[in-house]
Amino acid sequence: MTEDFLLELRSEEIPARMQERARTDLAALFEARLKALNLAFESIESFATPRRLALIVRGVAETTTAATEERKGPRADAPDAAIQGFLRSTGLTRDQLVARDDGKGGQVLFAVIERPGIVAGSVLASAASHAIHNFAWPKSMRWGAASSSTESLRWVRPLQGIVALLGDKLVPIEVAGIQSGAQTVGHRFHHPGVITIGSANDYVEKLRACHVIVDGAERRAIIAIGAKMAAKKAGLTLIEDEGLLFENAGLTEWPVPLLGRFDSEFLSVPPEVIQLTARVNQKYFVCAGPDGKLANAFVCTANIDASDGGAKIVEGNQKVLAARLSDARFFYDTDLKTRLDDLRPKLEKIVFHEKLGTVADKVDRVAKLARWLVEEGIVTPAKAGASGDGAGQESPETPASAGVTELADMAERAARLAKADLVTGMVGEFPELQGLIGGYYAAAQGEDPQVAEAIRDHYKPVGQGDEVPTAPVTVAVSLADKLDTIAGFFMKDLKPTGSKDPFALRRAALAVLALIFQNQLRGSVGGWLAEARHGFGAQGIADERAELGTTTLREELVQQFARIYMRDVRDFFADRLKVQQKEAGVRHDLIDAVFALGGEDDLVRLLARVHALQAFVTTEDGKNLLAGYKRAANILKKEDWTGETGTKKELSYTPLPEEQSLIQALDSAEPIAAAAIEREDFEGAMAALATLRAPIDAFFEKVTVNDADPDKREARLDLLARMRNAVHKVADFSKIEG
Repeated sequence: MTEDFLLELRSEEIPARMQERARTDLAALFEARLKALNLAFESIESFATPRRLALIVRGVAETTTAATEERKGPRADAPDAAIQGFLRSTGLTRDQLVARDDGKGGQVLFAVIERPGIVAGSVLASAASHAIHNFAWPKSMRWGAASSSTESLRWVRPLQGIVALLGDKLVPIEVAGIQSGAQTVGHRFHHPGVITIGSANDYVEKLRACHVIVDGAERRAIIAIGAKMAAKKAGLTLIEDEGLLFENAGLTEWPVPLLGRFDSEFLSVPPEVIQLTARVNQKYFVCAGPDGKLANAFVCTANIDASDGGAKIVEGNQKVLAARLSDARFFYDTDLKTRLDDLRPKLEKIVFHEKLGTVADKVDRVAKLARWLVEEGIVTPAKAGASGDGAGQESPETPASAGVTELADMAERAARLAKADLVTGMVGEFPELQGLIGGYYAAAQGEDPQVAEAIRDHYKPVGQGDEVPTAPVTVAVSLADKLDTIAGFFMKDLKPTGSKDPFALRRAALAVLALIFQNQLRGSVGGWLAEARHGFGAQGIADERAELGTTTLREELVQQFARIYMRDVRDFFADRLKVQQKEAGVRHDLIDAVFALGGEDDLVRLLARVHALQAFVTTEDGKNLLAGYKRAANILKKEDWTGETGTKKELSYTPLPEEQSLIQALDSAEPIAAAAIEREDFEGAMAALATLRAPIDAFFEKVTVNDADPDKREARLDLLARMRNAVHKVADFSKIEG
């Protein structure tokens, strides 16, 4: 016979952001403990509200599983002291030990200990106490007289009550002076009195009758549906926000969504400001009108079912939101009185990083780099936003011969203004608005729309799934900003290590990759980073290197530093490329195979090679050619053979037919593959290499490489080296797995 176990831990209000994690952690802790103690059960359900954590363990067995434990002891002829020590450790007597042959003519003593089942109540009490004392809250506290001791219980908020019932029977538990019982409380206002729980089976419904919905998913569904219906009734559309949905569910035990209004005059403030004010300060949802624009309406979530339908609650929330929006409008109007240009000097007082100077220093570097990216033709109207098929084509609106200077001017202008909003009142109040609010201010102050857009979006893409800019000015500024950050921190040896990435350089690198591939930006990423590093001027060389030794030694050290720097940063980008392409199904070993060629850091071209290579190695020809290549490479490695770079040579003997076939196949494939690579037709290059598959198979089947004739041996090793070199024009096949 099985029964259900209920555990409720009631406390003062648990922060909303902690509830979901706490719910799952409690269930995980309890499950692990029950399994460790061999108590069988069917399933565990867990719940969280602002005032309680609870779980129900379904189908708990009456006792733990009986078990037999065997312990190996000393030999039967061991000294008596050793045997007595073993007996004391097991609690058995000498006649209870079992002697078994050890396979060497002697006997070893074993203790066979029967572990009877333990009643479920004791195990559950132990598991509950263990879970409470080992619970890892993000933040916790001690309280009361016991708090003077570091040994006292820590909990997120003062623990007030424990319910522990197995079936309809109490499971005695005492934690920090709190004894378990069958009583809890209902809703703070609707039913503040004591409730007696009969068993786990009536827990959820008995609390519901007392205006407490213990299931967070159910509360979220009530809020989501209720908010949508309230907005729809007013002819509006709710702007959904999953994070806000979880937060509102974590603030209420009996959620009641209510629609309120604010003065339409506040709509003169940017909609993002209104939404952020409502969300961050008040936990309100906002609504859109029939035209899709932000409406002067919000949805708040009450925690009571008010007798007046919530009219007073709505009225109070409208007053509070009006005050918040007044503050936001004040910041907005005040900020607009000062031009972004006039705010730039204040950036000199903000330290970007102690080793990399101020934000003003960074702005100057980014502005110069953004201009360089345009003037070098890396970012142009024709390339930014282009698809893979259209990369490099001229834009009909902006001829290639015109607009470069104008685009460079706008990129530099946008970069010089991009960080100015950091010293505005609005960003001081809402740091999340940096960049975005600067774009609004730039537009309001008459800046070119492309400049305003670049200021607004230059932080993008911020994370996976974020919009990737395609407007040329924005691309130039966004790319320059991220390249400067990566170059600077690598220069000061502040690169990510292990799981630590305090300056979000991995995210910056992924953003650079997204900008490159979305906009088909062509060129050497290493060259771009070198230009970014040069922007630091004298900072680009570590002081200790600049001061050491003679001029010659100093120059050598600087060059060595530059080589190490570029190697590290290229390896870093290679790793980020693997991460980015993993979700697209691109194999990391193929990326390594192309990177291993060296000198290939045009990432658009590199990825095209990788895609062609992946398509090729999954074909039968590709698999067989890879096998043939690895066999050839192993022979060359074993013989320590480099030959004369594997070039074609005149033979002093008549080759075997299979040998001649491979020579002819290479004569045909090499120029075709080289021409295809030159025009970036990597599929064509792979197709040319595929013709080597049959000849190399036949060669290994019929030809002896290490012939007794030294001329034949040398020629055949050179032929294999030539085959290897032909393949290496596309990728280093030695890096390919399989």
